[in-house]
Amino acid sequence: MSGVSIDLNADLGEGFGRWTLTDDERLLSVVTSANVACGFHAGDAVTMRRVCELAVERGVRIGAQVSYRDLAGFGRRAMDVPAAELAAEVAYQIGALEVFARAAGSRVAYVKPHGALYNRVVRDAEQAAAVVDGVLLAGGGLPVLGLPGSQLHEVAVRAGLPAVAEAFGDRAYRADGSLLPRGQEGAVVHDPDVVVERSVALVTAGAVTAHCGTSVPVRARSLCLHGDTPGAVELARRVRAGLESAGVTVGAFA
Repeated sequence: MSGVSIDLNADLGEGFGRWTLTDDERLLSVVTSANVACGFHAGDAVTMRRVCELAVERGVRIGAQVSYRDLAGFGRRAMDVPAAELAAEVAYQIGALEVFARAAGSRVAYVKPHGALYNRVVRDAEQAAAVVDGVLLAGGGLPVLGLPGSQLHEVAVRAGLPAVAEAFGDRAYRADGSLLPRGQEGAVVHDPDVVVERSVALVTAGAVTAHCGTSVPVRARSLCLHGDTPGAVELARRVRAGLESAGVTVGAFA
């Protein structure tokens, strides 16, 4: 399919101390953008440094995956954080990762919220504005990666930041284009064949079948491949191969 391109992003660096979750080195041979955990839901200084170095070696863009301060809950628990505090914590996380990105010879290229924060800023304009304020506080006009049509993107565009839409081949969608919450049955798609099929359809047709069976239009510039999924590396390779077989060019957006 001539003229169609997509970025592949994955959540990486999601370990802490001696505990590891994602196969960073092998995933970085597949993806084009790395959402690096910045220490609030996962990650630590040593992990951030290592992932940045590996990403630069492989020509992968480095993104700051910012989160609520929830290490115990992996950033997936709902939290109420005052806007000024959240903005400062978003800037803090970006700044921490920027140190290691620069040391590796690169820069932080974009920002993506994680987990509960990601879902919250789809509809919560105040929390979305706090995230954008944090990006601005960190300096530079960094692109913001998130769900199409979200409050986060609306606020980002008004603030002059590029809004980059992403899609998920392994997550179930609601009819309104939002993601089915992880606590509900069927929220995560586990069948590799189905994930590949959905990923290719998202990119080539700009649509996905929602959990209720209806077709939902989804126009995205980046496709997320979850690094904490069992068999994530092989699944990522299959998705990339499926896209390239369909004539899609795989390349970073930033």
